[in-house]
Amino acid sequence: MANRIVLNTISYHGHGAIGNIVPELKARGYKKVFVATDADLLRFGVTQKVTALLDDAGIAYGIYSDIKPNPTIENVQNGVAAFKKAGADCIIAVGGGSAMDTAKAIGIIIENPEFADVRSLEGVAPTKKHAVFTVAVPTTAGTAAEVTINYVITDVEKKRKFVCVDTNDIPEIAVVDPDMMASMPKGLTAATGMDALTHAIEGYITKGHCAISDMFHLEAIRLISASLRGAVQNTPEGREGMALGQYIAGMGFSNVGLGIVHSMAHGLSALYDTPHGVACAILLPVGLEYNKPVSGERYRAIGRAMEVAGIDSMNDADAADATIAAVRKLSADVGIPADLKGILKEEDIEFLSESAYADACRPGNPRETSVREIAELYRSQM
Repeated sequence: MANRIVLNTISYHGHGAIGNIVPELKARGYKKVFVATDADLLRFGVTQKVTALLDDAGIAYGIYSDIKPNPTIENVQNGVAAFKKAGADCIIAVGGGSAMDTAKAIGIIIENPEFADVRSLEGVAPTKKHAVFTVAVPTTAGTAAEVTINYVITDVEKKRKFVCVDTNDIPEIAVVDPDMMASMPKGLTAATGMDALTHAIEGYITKGHCAISDMFHLEAIRLISASLRGAVQNTPEGREGMALGQYIAGMGFSNVGLGIVHSMAHGLSALYDTPHGVACAILLPVGLEYNKPVSGERYRAIGRAMEVAGIDSMNDADAADATIAAVRKLSADVGIPADLKGILKEEDIEFLSESAYADACRPGNPRETSVREIAELYRSQM
């Protein structure tokens, strides 16, 4: 079986990386930029770090900031209309996963107008053309949307999130500059960081894992585990390690898939507006316990990457338990709640379980599951 790996054409990493944006645009002759961002980043001057470069270079741009933390179908539709009205010829997405996911959907629809019904993009849509040329500039260290072929949109009417998987949506250029992440508050840093750890761990145990993705995921686990506590305290070393670690995790999971932790987390965000990273962090140990019977032998390598003391002298069962304990401790250390008490409602569990089973991430889970078993996992966290 052949393994497919899809990555950005070009990516820049490190302090000052945003200085490469203007040269890349000029080299390609782009004239008008559509800047997709969110209102908070505008308010706090983060987006302006990029638009100031465009101003200095005399490159015209329009700003679109009608993007919610869990972007909706309406956000995408409004963005498509705004792109057309602006007369733009390229996109710069500045923000977390919400801004980048919205930009991906906009860019796909502009070049593939037959998919203007945003719901038609769910799953693996047969688009024919690559999205509008896009530069992705993450301001959070978590989603890795700048390097993935996935994006997630919320269907408010149906109270669900849907995952879109399309090689045509990957941004041509990723600019991963830890300076763009320095203003993230502690809670957001913790949540997005645990999302990144979930990407790396679920990607490592997913059915589709391969030698290349294993390499990415283990290094991502090492970097994230070593850097997240520092990033929450806003240390330069922590920010830089997280910026790189979350990107490397994206290099892996985007190509091999995830599992039930993400499929279950998507419903919580859609129904309760729970931050995605928080939902993932709470559910990650639950998913690891559930998957232990079929993939527990891989947990030792995860624990080793997390520098669990004495992991190599333990038997497989103890190594797996120690690894899960290390995940719980990291989550607790950065202030993530231990369970879903106060979030999850009994009357929603059946709907959430059905949605999680139907989610595009669920088939990648290493252990076969069912709606009933997913419901039991939700209940275990009440």
